[in-house]
Parts: sequence; C-alpha cells; structure tokens
Amino acid sequence: MSVWSTVVSPSLPLSGVEGVLVSVSVSVEPPRLEALLDALAHLEFPINPQIYHDVGVAGQSTTLVEFPAYENRLPEIRSLLETCGFPAGSVRATAMLDSIRCGHSAASAGSSGC
Repeated sequence: MSVWSTVVSPSLPLSGVEGVLVSVSVSVEPPRLEALLDALAHLEFPINPQIYHDVGVAGQSTTLVEFPAYENRLPEIRSLLETCGFPAGSVRATAMLDSIRCGHSAASAGSSGC
C-alpha cells in the first residue's frame, strides 16, 4: 500500500509565481561552512537550512547544506555563491516532490536516488 495519492499525477510539480519549488543542496568543505552560511544570509529571500555533517559526496567527506527555494531563484543563488568563491558545481537542485519521494538528504546524498 502506498501513502502517495494516485489521484495526483506523480510528475505534477509544486509551483508558485516564482516557478517550481526545488530542494537546493550545497556541498562545502567543513572549514568553509560559516562562510557559506554568511553568504546565504545575503540572499533576497529567507532560508531555513538543514546542515548535514560528514556526508560522503564523490568519495570525500563534506558538509551538505539543504534548503527549499523556487526555481526562479537559482540564478541568484548560484551567482551569489560564485561571487563568494564557491564553485558552481557545489550547488544542486532537485524538484521538491522528487526529493521527498526519493528521501534525498544527508543519508542518500552519495547514492543515485530512486
């Protein structure tokens, strides 16, 4: 038995006037965590990040910061982080429903997902 409704299409995104809701993940070396959080504080919208320590990403131990944002905000996020010296490849966005259904979090960051 599934807890997911069969009435709603599984591909239906959560969306609003700013686009589709996504889960943004930023991987950072532990010593740079404070700098990342300071940079994120300068975004034009509030975030409530979840922080996961000692996550295995690409065979290395790293810290993962996750927060929800709308798709239209991704260029702003990437631009700010690049300006603050974080590589573009450190930011990843996943559709929120996919993230919830696949259980993407620190526990599955190093896995291939669903």
